[in-house]
Amino acid sequence: MQDNQVQIFDTTLRDGEQVPGCKLDTKQKLVIAERLDLLGVNIIEAGFPVSSPGDFISVTEISKIVKNATVCGLTRAVENDIKVAAEALKYAKIPRIHTGIGTSDSHIQFKFNSTREKVIERAVKAVSYAKSFVEDVEFYAEDAGRTDNAYLARVCEAVIKAGATVLNIPDTTGYCLPEEYGAKIKYLRENVKGIDHVILSCHCHNDLGLATANSIAGVINGARQIECTINGIGERAGNTALEEVVMVLKQHPYLNLETSVNTKLLYDTSIMVRESMGMPVQPNKAIVGANAFAHSSGIHQDGVIKNRETYEIMDPEDVGVTESAIVLTARSGRAALAYRAKKIGYELTKVQLDLAYDAFLIIADQQKEVKDEGIHAIMKKVSKISKIATA
Repeated sequence: MQDNQVQIFDTTLRDGEQVPGCKLDTKQKLVIAERLDLLGVNIIEAGFPVSSPGDFISVTEISKIVKNATVCGLTRAVENDIKVAAEALKYAKIPRIHTGIGTSDSHIQFKFNSTREKVIERAVKAVSYAKSFVEDVEFYAEDAGRTDNAYLARVCEAVIKAGATVLNIPDTTGYCLPEEYGAKIKYLRENVKGIDHVILSCHCHNDLGLATANSIAGVINGARQIECTINGIGERAGNTALEEVVMVLKQHPYLNLETSVNTKLLYDTSIMVRESMGMPVQPNKAIVGANAFAHSSGIHQDGVIKNRETYEIMDPEDVGVTESAIVLTARSGRAALAYRAKKIGYELTKVQLDLAYDAFLIIADQQKEVKDEGIHAIMKKVSKISKIATA
């Protein structure tokens, strides 16, 4: 792998599906898995095989159809979990077992009633056992965001010696600030023996709205894998949104970091996931929200009409959106009305536009948005006063 390549690890079918009400059946998972493979993600976390018979079947069937991506199964640091995951992944062209354990003092004390030394022992044992089934073993240090860095480095060094190929450093509770998370990745890069032989991975949650920022801070500081979901779906406030981190890296070429994702498929993939899971996307969602490329302010509309880049840092077509939307509201100006009118066949003179705009404001004050039928109604009124040329 080139040093500037960031692997995209998609966990829509595992972490994303843990959202209440978003359960998918095997057939739906297969459709999404095929799309993720086409999208160009590097790893598909297909599920948690030991969690249910249905999940075991889904991981097995996904393993059979994925042509390019690594197929990954999640486990706890439990022998039976690992054995079941290996069985589910036996048909995968490129299999990976993802195993791990909580490393924060909170998890060690309250979740496991254990000690730091015993947790390291369990981590090493789990990785070693997973390594007996597959070559590619990812270890997650759950709640790494709240884990003491020196101890986290000890855990990482131990599992590298046991055979881990990827180290997942999750901000499980979404608590870290970007500077803190970036510094944690940097600390591990500088203080863990053997770190150059593995990939560091970011798995950030969005409890404080910082998942994308933390993931980007992580790769800037040396991580080379981001774990994310389509539309940012996931536990509680969600995970890092795949479409966001991919476009951040694309739009900031000076970072010299790239992904293999075909960004032109992002919007359609977003629609597929939201419809399959019954999980709507907020209109102001970055990249794939309905308003991501919509403009309703007159000042913004005038700028975009003259030159798209005045208010858009991305070309809508780069993410699979046909074009920017000029939405007519009471805040819109003459330029936007003339633009939309021309789109549906009306070429207006300045006098005609002034007449149309006066009529438009009356309607716009009564409605949230003036659509094409409203424009046609306005033009009928204006045509009685001044003959309008049709384009």
